[in-house]
Amino acid sequence: MKVLKFGGSSVASSQTIQQVLQVVKQTAQKDKVLVVVSAFGKTTNKLIAAAEQAARKDTNYTSLFNEVKQHHLQVIADLIATERQDEVKTKVEKLFSKLEILLQGCFLLEEITPKTLATISGFGELLSSYIISEAAKNEIDAGYKDSRELIITSNSFENAQVNFKLTEKNCQDFFKNNNNQVTLLPGFIANTENGQSTTLGRGGSDYSAAIYAASLNAEELQIWTDVSGMYTANPSVVKQAFPIPHISYQEAMELSHFGAKVIYPPTIQPTLEKKIPILIKNTFQPEQNGTLITDKTNSKTSVKGISHIENITLLTLEGSGMIGVSGVSKRVFETLSVENINVVLITQASSEHSICIGVFDKDANKAAESINETFAFEIERHKVNPVIVEQNLAIIALVGDNMKNHQGLSGRMFSSLGKNNVNVRAIAQGASEKNISAVINSVDAKKALNTLHEQFFEENIKQLNLFVTGVGNVGERFLAQIHKQATYLKEYLKLNIRVVGISNSRKMTFNEDGLDLTNWKEALENGEQTSLDAFFNKTKALNLRNSVFVDNTANKNVSEVYQNYLEQNIGVVTCNKIACASNLDNYKTLKRVSRKFNAPFLFETNVGAGLPVIDTLKNLIASGDRIHKIQAVLSGSLNFVFNNFNENTTFHDVVAQAQKEGFTEPDPKIDLSGIDVARKILILARESGYELELSDIDNNSFLPEKSLKTTNNDDFYASLTASEAHFQNIYKEANDKDCRLKYVATFENGKASVGLQHIPSDHPFYNLEGSDNIVLFFTERYPVNPLLIKGAGAGAEVTASGIFADVIRIGKN
Repeated sequence: MKVLKFGGSSVASSQTIQQVLQVVKQTAQKDKVLVVVSAFGKTTNKLIAAAEQAARKDTNYTSLFNEVKQHHLQVIADLIATERQDEVKTKVEKLFSKLEILLQGCFLLEEITPKTLATISGFGELLSSYIISEAAKNEIDAGYKDSRELIITSNSFENAQVNFKLTEKNCQDFFKNNNNQVTLLPGFIANTENGQSTTLGRGGSDYSAAIYAASLNAEELQIWTDVSGMYTANPSVVKQAFPIPHISYQEAMELSHFGAKVIYPPTIQPTLEKKIPILIKNTFQPEQNGTLITDKTNSKTSVKGISHIENITLLTLEGSGMIGVSGVSKRVFETLSVENINVVLITQASSEHSICIGVFDKDANKAAESINETFAFEIERHKVNPVIVEQNLAIIALVGDNMKNHQGLSGRMFSSLGKNNVNVRAIAQGASEKNISAVINSVDAKKALNTLHEQFFEENIKQLNLFVTGVGNVGERFLAQIHKQATYLKEYLKLNIRVVGISNSRKMTFNEDGLDLTNWKEALENGEQTSLDAFFNKTKALNLRNSVFVDNTANKNVSEVYQNYLEQNIGVVTCNKIACASNLDNYKTLKRVSRKFNAPFLFETNVGAGLPVIDTLKNLIASGDRIHKIQAVLSGSLNFVFNNFNENTTFHDVVAQAQKEGFTEPDPKIDLSGIDVARKILILARESGYELELSDIDNNSFLPEKSLKTTNNDDFYASLTASEAHFQNIYKEANDKDCRLKYVATFENGKASVGLQHIPSDHPFYNLEGSDNIVLFFTERYPVNPLLIKGAGAGAEVTASGIFADVIRIGKN
């Protein structure tokens, strides 16, 4: 014999009930079957709401009553053979007449007692089980039995305790003489010994099915619902969650206690004692394997699932008067027991100085008041402090039978949470080591669940969530590179990089599941109006793990919001040099905040575009080397300009060509004035450990004063044309000395300068072609022959690749 239970979602409509009957028919071909059903979807909630409205003298209760009635009559019309519909309707109408009288009684008396509420809330199962049993008779040898005649309970009407001795005898006596291949029974409802209706509480229909399975020593209990088993995490919160094939009773109970709603803990107890397997299946995808729950599993997986409970309040009782005093915990829990308050989590300091308990938000005020009243004497004498109440919390839990056999799980759990700035308020771990629980802020629950699921279930594939601002030359190529390399990154680097948000100066667009990079331009164009604050607030609100803000602009205002992101544990990757070349205090602040909030701050492309200049410098310093001198050509645009400028060209045309090919900033004066190079050598000096301001850099500009004073590109280019003789003289002077012009940055003895220099043919800079950069590091380890880095130092493609490399660095960390 098998017991099949179908939940409210499985019997929500005529169509879903037909699917249920197909499952039952197929199972009944091999076995005798007991089918336990819940009320039609949402019916119980509507009945309770109608009762509460009636007790408040709200006549709208009749609307809910009629809505429920019409739904049931429609199912009869859809599923019952025409010649039997009148008979079925007659019985159903009688049940609705009784229900209507009860609701009218609530209305007249302006109250609803636990006994009345239990009776009213049980009508959903009475109706659904009878109608489905009659529908089953179309094709199956089916019968019906009222569970109130079999399951006997205590007099606690809304959460009754089962008398298993009487219940087991009733079940065995009835089914010994029952010849139907299929028997339909209502879940959730039962009776006292003197015939008063009771209910079995939360998850009552599952519990009913388990009671029948245990009483009759069934071969298997099947729980049919709208999901394909117990998942590694809540699939509505963790998109990558997947069904657990096989799990133990203990693991299932732990997961269900901590919020896994597929099955409720009381359901497991009757079947556990008799070791009856429980199979959780999906009514709408019956071909799926589902989850099998048994006494033991052969799985060697350490963590089986991650679960969580929302709406938790943490209550902390502490004080020196608790130390060494026996009976404190006893008094706390007796107080809560008297108030019928459920304790979800307990943790106590080894010093006995404090004890923390987690309760549901709805019980928090009553719990705090009761404990304070119990310890009023100690509080008055300052031996114990009044209860500290912390709300808006959640509990997350790792569950697995084999956790005790694996070292380092707690370390992995809390390390991964810490890296994502998830603050843990309390920790609890049972002696059996089947569960590690942590109390965190509710707003971090989703991020925490996804972080832990990635850590323990996703084959070490790390997901990065990018928020990109600036989609011009560099930004567009950056997005293209991410899209092109997505498969490679997953396969070889175990990185899943998603672009969640994009903005330009006008619009922004977001998709929590990741934007489609084949049509991001269209999505952005149809996006909402943006601002720096709006983009930051949306990024913050999403609160995704491993979040990274990517700045592809050269905008000062954008650079000024980096601290906001870092303080939210959102990494920053930027090619924008302004922040790191701003005043020294701001530079130090960004570095400090990055460390404090464990948020990476990477800016490799600030110097040398895609060249590993800053990374190499950091490695030198970290390994104990010390920088003595830096010589560098750090402007790809200026190198391009002076490599292509001669007596046969005009300076105006060469600069225009450099801008057209993407070697300069949108405002080419930034490059030609030397300020861009000054910022770069300043950044290298600071990364070398020296404290300099931009004003400390000696900038020997070659531009005429009138060019430096222009305020727009048109005027700037006009000034270049007007000063052509000046630029030709600069070229001629170098050419006459058989030298080439290079704009060189130098740092030595704590001082830095930038300016145009004549480079002789025997110098390493002489043959630097195109827009290449070159950097020479003279250090304690490289005092004579410097460490040399050389390569393309400008252009949108290489800059984008440098930004991409920084993102990958974060992913591999």
